[in-house]
Amino acid sequence: MASALSAAPFPRGGATGGGRGLPLSYESDPPSSSPSSPSSSSPSTIRSVPLLFVNGSPVPPDLAARARPVQTLLDFVRTELKLTGTKLGCGEGGCGACTVLVSRVASSESAGGGRSATRGATRGGGGRGGRSRSSRLVHASANACLLPVLACDGCHVTTVEGVGSLARPGGLAQPGGSEGGGRDGLHPVQRAMADLHGSQCGYCTPGIIVALYALFAQGERDSEGNREAIDSTHLEEHLDGNLCRCTGYRPIWDAARALCADGEGGGVGDLEDGGPTGPCGTPCRECPAREACERECNAEDRGEEKKEGHGEGRDEKKGDGGREKEEGCGTSIVCTSTASKVAEYQTILKEKHSETWWDQPDRMFPRELLPVAEGGDAALHEELSKPLTVVSRDSVHGRGTWIAPTRLEDLLDLFRERGDGAKDDEGKIKMVVGNTEVGIEARFKRATFPRLVRPTEKIHTLYEILTAESHLVVGACASLTSLMEACRDHVDASHELDAADAAGVEAAIAARRRRARTAAPIRDMLRWFASTQIRNAACLGGNVVTASPISDMNPLLCALDATLVLASRPERDGGVVRRTIPAKDFFVSYRTVAMESIEMVERIDVPWMRDTFEYVVPFKQARRREDDISIVTSGMRMKLAPRGGSWIVEDVCLAFGGMAPKTVAAKETAEAMMGRPFEEETFAKARVAMMEELALPEDVPGGQSQYRLALACGFLHKMWLHCARELKEDVVAAAKAAGGCVTYPPVPTVGSDEASGAGNGFVSRPKPRIGGVQKYPAPKVAVGLEGRSDSGIAPGVATGTSEGKEGIKAGKVDSVGKPAPHASGPLHCTGEALYADDVPAPPGTLHAALIMASKCHVALESLDVSPALSVPGVEGAFAAEDVTRLGGTNAYGPIKQDDVAFLPTGEVVAFVGQVLGVVVGASLEIAERGARAVEVRYGEEMGKAPVSIEDAIEAGSFWSEDVHGMKRGEDVDEMLERTEVDGKRLVVVEGSFRSGGQEHFYLETNSCLVIPSESSTQLLIHASTQAPTKTQECVAKATGTPCAKVVVRMKRMGGGFGGKETRSVFTAVCAAVAAKRMGRPVRLTLPRDADMKITGGRHAFLSKYRAGALVDDEGKVRLHALDVRLYNNGGAKFDLTGPVMDRALFHVDGCYNWPNFRSRGTPCKTVQPPHTAFRGFGGPQGMAVCEHVMDHLAEACGVDGDELRRTNLYEKEDATPFGMQLGVEDCAGKWNVPKMWDRLSVELDVPGRRASAAEFNRRNKWVKRGVGFVPTKFGIAYTAKFMNQGGALVHLYTDGTVLVSHGGTEMGQGLHTKVCQVAAQAFGVPLDRVFVDDSSTDKVANTVPTAASMSTDLYGMATLDACRQILARLRPIRESLPAEATLKEVAQRAHFERVDLSAHGFFALDDKRCGYDWDATPPTPGSRVALAEVEVDVLTGDHRTFSADVLVDVGASLNPAIDLGQIEGAFVQGMGWSTLEEVVLGDDDHVWIRPRGTVFTSGPGTYKIPAFNDVPEKFNVSLLEDADNPFVVHSGKAIGEPPFFLGCSVFFAIKDAVRAAREGRRGGRGDEGPFEFRMPATSERIRMACADEISAGCAEAAGAGAGAEGSFQPKGSY
Repeated sequence: MASALSAAPFPRGGATGGGRGLPLSYESDPPSSSPSSPSSSSPSTIRSVPLLFVNGSPVPPDLAARARPVQTLLDFVRTELKLTGTKLGCGEGGCGACTVLVSRVASSESAGGGRSATRGATRGGGGRGGRSRSSRLVHASANACLLPVLACDGCHVTTVEGVGSLARPGGLAQPGGSEGGGRDGLHPVQRAMADLHGSQCGYCTPGIIVALYALFAQGERDSEGNREAIDSTHLEEHLDGNLCRCTGYRPIWDAARALCADGEGGGVGDLEDGGPTGPCGTPCRECPAREACERECNAEDRGEEKKEGHGEGRDEKKGDGGREKEEGCGTSIVCTSTASKVAEYQTILKEKHSETWWDQPDRMFPRELLPVAEGGDAALHEELSKPLTVVSRDSVHGRGTWIAPTRLEDLLDLFRERGDGAKDDEGKIKMVVGNTEVGIEARFKRATFPRLVRPTEKIHTLYEILTAESHLVVGACASLTSLMEACRDHVDASHELDAADAAGVEAAIAARRRRARTAAPIRDMLRWFASTQIRNAACLGGNVVTASPISDMNPLLCALDATLVLASRPERDGGVVRRTIPAKDFFVSYRTVAMESIEMVERIDVPWMRDTFEYVVPFKQARRREDDISIVTSGMRMKLAPRGGSWIVEDVCLAFGGMAPKTVAAKETAEAMMGRPFEEETFAKARVAMMEELALPEDVPGGQSQYRLALACGFLHKMWLHCARELKEDVVAAAKAAGGCVTYPPVPTVGSDEASGAGNGFVSRPKPRIGGVQKYPAPKVAVGLEGRSDSGIAPGVATGTSEGKEGIKAGKVDSVGKPAPHASGPLHCTGEALYADDVPAPPGTLHAALIMASKCHVALESLDVSPALSVPGVEGAFAAEDVTRLGGTNAYGPIKQDDVAFLPTGEVVAFVGQVLGVVVGASLEIAERGARAVEVRYGEEMGKAPVSIEDAIEAGSFWSEDVHGMKRGEDVDEMLERTEVDGKRLVVVEGSFRSGGQEHFYLETNSCLVIPSESSTQLLIHASTQAPTKTQECVAKATGTPCAKVVVRMKRMGGGFGGKETRSVFTAVCAAVAAKRMGRPVRLTLPRDADMKITGGRHAFLSKYRAGALVDDEGKVRLHALDVRLYNNGGAKFDLTGPVMDRALFHVDGCYNWPNFRSRGTPCKTVQPPHTAFRGFGGPQGMAVCEHVMDHLAEACGVDGDELRRTNLYEKEDATPFGMQLGVEDCAGKWNVPKMWDRLSVELDVPGRRASAAEFNRRNKWVKRGVGFVPTKFGIAYTAKFMNQGGALVHLYTDGTVLVSHGGTEMGQGLHTKVCQVAAQAFGVPLDRVFVDDSSTDKVANTVPTAASMSTDLYGMATLDACRQILARLRPIRESLPAEATLKEVAQRAHFERVDLSAHGFFALDDKRCGYDWDATPPTPGSRVALAEVEVDVLTGDHRTFSADVLVDVGASLNPAIDLGQIEGAFVQGMGWSTLEEVVLGDDDHVWIRPRGTVFTSGPGTYKIPAFNDVPEKFNVSLLEDADNPFVVHSGKAIGEPPFFLGCSVFFAIKDAVRAAREGRRGGRGDEGPFEFRMPATSERIRMACADEISAGCAEAAGAGAGAEGSFQPKGSY
């Protein structure tokens, strides 16, 4: 008897198999309907205005009536409701910045039984219960950038402002307050995120807050109907729809876990293994700070250890919040961890919030929407019962119709009348449910959909999920979340047996096994399908009908032998006609299915598998595990049967996505297996057949032909190993069930080393638990450069206190050195922090869209903007001639003036995406339509456009005047020609290394608002930029306006990382030209794809080297000589390419002493977008080359790489090739790398870890582990001397508060917070009494870009200079008042005595410590060391990072919390650059991308930054103690860029694992030799570099040729 398992959460829609790179929707490609079918009813039976509720209140009808059929919820809440907390990050549902919560009352038709009454709705996307036990509320997170606003009809939407608000203390759960919110208005989720440092730039934070808020709304119901808090496991499974570029995720994980039901104990303590474990999460006996720690757990264990004779007890004092060593032992240490923070935060949670805070979404749900029996509004429900039909006749934004039929017959009538057979395109319908494909097509393919149809839940057959006796019934519109949870329930065997089954328990158990075995692969595949937000919206019917060739679910449905039920209504007065078709016959060709235009998929039937000897396994490999479309996906089914004393393959289905233009079954391969013995030889032969059947051409769309074939064959091998393992278990179970009466043939044996390849890798594995330990020296107020007589700023002012410190109440308030939260953290968490696109626009503001070149390496012959001007709502279009009309200059650039604001006609288009002009209109939608209407005519291509570095070398396309080099020692060519030096053997190696580019992927794209005034003679610009002054100068130049009349204000950025240092300027210039010409404000915010196509990124590098090392008789190896030539891809304009190359040259020596050295750097000019500054600024590229060379030398010399590195580290007083003497106080400061290396080597037992990995690798063929151990030397300061300066303006007000303005900009790095700490320390006031408003060119002029990790050094000193000036003026006043006088009292007295309470401070770095003219001494280096451990799946190339341990020298930290966050964020960003993040362009390696030079990776669908579950599972960071730096304010040290390269320890750990795999193919002889492992280490490069028999065979079969064994290199854009 069938019973409904679950109801689908709202909203629902369709999707492809995994994400966003391809369309994502349920459409039946029947086009549109007129209101004639369901809307042929009388007006009284339909509604034309949606009923919308937002943040607990109804949207006024006049505003609701403005909702348009094609309008997204994001656009509606931002433009109509003015709620700007919800952000636009990508427009394709790939970043989560737009996350909102959508709540509804569960539909009675689709809420039918089968699930436990205490469980509520679905776990992944719906709420778990409601406001009362009578109704059930469903809470689902959704991407507002895709969800149509009209799909929220009758629902309640919660934005981040509704979660909690600083503007409304008490919370927003209900009018009048909330139990969930604290007195300051923060919800517990927001409070935890702010308190535990979970936000940096803050742009992604609102989306993460709402995603967590939604997850916490899904607790189980207890027997009393009360909802319980969720546990951390649920978070780990579902926090997959949001990205963060700043934090490295660890603090966000901490904040989320701190709120979980198991936060106080279980679920977190097991992050670390072994012995007594304290709240820090580290086993006491393994803790590096064991002797310093005074926690009770450690003290007791040390006592036990003393009794056992393992150590001597010590009598120590307990420190305040830290760990103190006894006198003379050094600095006390503060040790915190995920576990300790989580445990301690539970107390805060209980003190400040209700015990049922997670129920806020229920309490906030509008009473009107509840069922009438529970107090709902009867009139409102009467309205909601009517179909919604909204017709837009807006000639400006475009016409459109939205129809929401409530009966299946009406829906089918629309397909019949307005399907593909409709005579006019405008009458065709497009069916949407979650809009996850249509939204993508409309946004990126510029598709228009005049009539959208969304069936309501009243058509219950489309939404229900039923358990039938023979199969699982899935309504076509049921959400993927509800399907996943229904399958989870089957796997968990959580349903009670029906009474009818009680008599036949064995049969019932067998039935449950069948269901569980069928449901498990569906559940496992869906766990990795896109994101929680997408799964909440997407439906299985949409996934099927979209027919994506890389769908995750379609191959699995084929393998499961699923059947599709198609419904139609051929006659208006007739009944519904249904027909069935097997899923494997449904996919005809590329995005074409076997379905008539009048048909739609009503449901999918999945038959239950056998309870034994039948196996279905889902496989998936993507560029990133979470929220990514598959490279190859597969569903494999195999039935085995005993025959003739052995097992044979009775039936097999091998279905694939990503191996053809459609979902395809490998029929020939399957036939080769059918009836054959179940043994390894059968699968080996099948693999050969598969290589022939599925071989892809070299230029196949999507590329990666060799890798895709290797994946398919690897999946097949995994299937063999999996089935062999499962068969063994089934035989045991079946024999036991038969009571020993049945004898089965022996099961084929699999070697223990081979068994490691069994299963489907990460697909079925639980998602990792992320945590770690953070250690830093106890807070102190250190004295740095400001304490020296040659500091360059005003001298300190003693106040007469015993401490002799500066300030009014010295010694009472210390701000410096403490782990203070980010100053804007609470505002980030409530969505009330304003960014450039959030600044309220004045009346009459126009929106701008760029006209971008679609080709390059051709002449721009003409640009006709007249078609754009004819678009309704377009107000103007401007190009190069308009700059001339303004009396401005079109050319600009940070060094060379080789770039232009708008490309003039007649000139050559430099790169695809170059700006040709700008269109302005009444809305962004209109402006974009106008920009697309512009007619652009190009000339013929001018030969082959140089895209790659190799192209540039071949064409001789360089900036030759900027080629630099350096050398020291003897002639390198001569040295490397020798075979022996001083009786020592000289080993010489030669090779090359490539590192790829990197996209900044700041969550906030480039944005600005330009406001003209005084007849356009003055311009006020709100911009997201790291360079306000550069923006000011370029706008002034382009518009013919004096700089004094151009003011640039920068409140905060949603990330920068160098990408907004120079490449943000053009947005302000384009908008300013339009604003000045129109005399009206203009807002320009770049779409994500435009931003990524125009702004460039990190420079790709090609390095060619020769290196030599001397080996003495005892085997000790010393470096002898290095000759390296560097080439970087600068793109089409010079920008900062030269300085980036220079910094690479400064770092190519690494941390190692090369006695003989020669380097040369050549900047290459190509047709890529101009590349620019990026965190590290060339340094990481140089260090990566050096570490590769060290690996090469270690292998050639036959020594351990760690030993080679340690032996050749720079020692104190050694000099670099460019003359810096390390470890000399007056030159480069302390050189700590050697002692840091030794410390980590001992504390982490690096030799032991390598030995453990080697033993693991010996025992496992298909899974390998690796260890990466790297040091870092990173120079600080601008290479250009003039840039090492900074100014600040400080105002002391008479209420004792302080306002600071300085020349730096806040992009999440905590600069404003640190500057406030410096000022608060100087004045001796609490930190909350000091404020930084914004960075503005009319407050601090002539600033330099915020970059080079120098900002705290510059602006901290400049601020202190200003503070000291004020303090000096206040000294007489202070001395005339009582000692207990407050700053407020002193300031008031000073004001009455006419003392200036404002001061401008300035600081310039000492000439000796900055600048480089190829003769002078360069800046101070930072010291850092990192160790990473990884595991690699040889058969797929997937990898996971088990642990990362980082030790960093930050001097005396001004703010340990911010510094730790910067380190973790930089590490993960560096890890991303070296592993996941691959920039791909149309070039010789990617001929399927056209036109040549196009950036393919232009959004989160194609470009993958690390996600929540990609970070190291154990992430431990320590700050070096006793590392004061006398050259910086308060003895700190730069933190933003130096840790970036430490993330590459993961790359070198992967390389170590790959080396083990390559050695394994030779029988572990260890004679593999060196190989070039290119960066990034994508899954493709990992898999193909392993060079086993499968991958090597696939490379040859796919057309790569035999070549040298193991020499195949995947394609890449460099």
